[in-house]
Amino acid sequence: MVFKRLDPFFLYLNSKQWLSVTMFLILWGLSTLSYWKKYEWNPSSMVNFGHEFALQNQSETPLNSILFKGETGDLGAGYDGQIFYYFSRPLANFNLNWPKGFDESYRAPRIGYPLLIAMFGIFGKGFAIFGMYFWNISLILLSYFFLRKLLDEKTKPYAILYLLSPFALGSYYVLVSDSVMVSLLIIAYYFYVKENWIPFILLSSLAILTKEPALFLLFPIGLAALVNKDWKRMVVVGAVLVGPVCWHLYLSYRFPNWRPGRLTDFILPFEGLISYMESIWRQLASGSNFKEVARLFSRFPLVILFFLGAFLPFTGKIQKGWEFRISFLLIMFMVATAGYYHFWSVYENVSRMFTLSIPVLLLLMNADKQIRKEEYIFVTLAILFLFLVKVLFISKQMSYQIGF
Repeated sequence: MVFKRLDPFFLYLNSKQWLSVTMFLILWGLSTLSYWKKYEWNPSSMVNFGHEFALQNQSETPLNSILFKGETGDLGAGYDGQIFYYFSRPLANFNLNWPKGFDESYRAPRIGYPLLIAMFGIFGKGFAIFGMYFWNISLILLSYFFLRKLLDEKTKPYAILYLLSPFALGSYYVLVSDSVMVSLLIIAYYFYVKENWIPFILLSSLAILTKEPALFLLFPIGLAALVNKDWKRMVVVGAVLVGPVCWHLYLSYRFPNWRPGRLTDFILPFEGLISYMESIWRQLASGSNFKEVARLFSRFPLVILFFLGAFLPFTGKIQKGWEFRISFLLIMFMVATAGYYHFWSVYENVSRMFTLSIPVLLLLMNADKQIRKEEYIFVTLAILFLFLVKVLFISKQMSYQIGF
């Protein structure tokens, strides 16, 4: 019933595309300005440079950057945005001398986003930071219009969910690669549908090199080609692996201790979800203060969304859009196997894992109008509202300094 009341909202925005884009710019703009305001309006703050990491890579750290101090023993805090920035610097300088302090075996395979940043970084360190903003914003807008072209008239009004995704916004808010990967993948899939193979192969390869979950859509469409005995499409989908495989072969040569299976160390079935629920019970039992309990419960809507997402692919007519159902289940599998320490203990880490689910949901809705999508969409919008409350009114300034 509540969802039906939202239909006029989707339909109206669909008829006023300028308003949809304006809403997106206001949403992302407010989030950006609220972050900058805490750190003297310095755009480098969203890169999240950690003080100790910056010290190890001082020559490549922009002057007057915001450096987060953190606490003793955590290498100056910071967040993953700095990793992509520092990995872009060797590429901008036309070498492969990796930055100090980061795990090459885990980060070096994700060279796609640093490669994009380096296109701006060749003009200087400040331009590299600009590139991080540019690619996140421009690619999400560009892929939105490509996604709309893939949807029929009944599904097209819901494409605004892609622009209003709290997960893409959360990825941008810390300038990491999730929304960039998803944007590249959607544009690539458009070229796949239009049988424009070269752009599909290049963009898909770049998406995989940006972040591995790109395979969660590419594998099912390759499987669909196999089932339909469409050998040409099978070869084309298989060709997207050539670039990533070559890069991984180079890494195995460059770093003798590197191994492709490194990411499997993070696969811990339901450990993250169970440990998260246990942490809630412990806090409630200990009578912790309200703020600590509220901080813990900020991740609880993601638990609800996970269970809704695990149920959703089994609704409607199963034979329709089955490749997108598999894609959606693979995304939920990733969430289910995410450990507590690296993912479920931090809101940003686990929320970004849902980023790909929104465009895949739209593609599934396009294939099957009878799927039970209302609850998933409603909870997603609720998460967007809670995220905005968090960034605008709750998030506090962290300890920092300007430059060295």
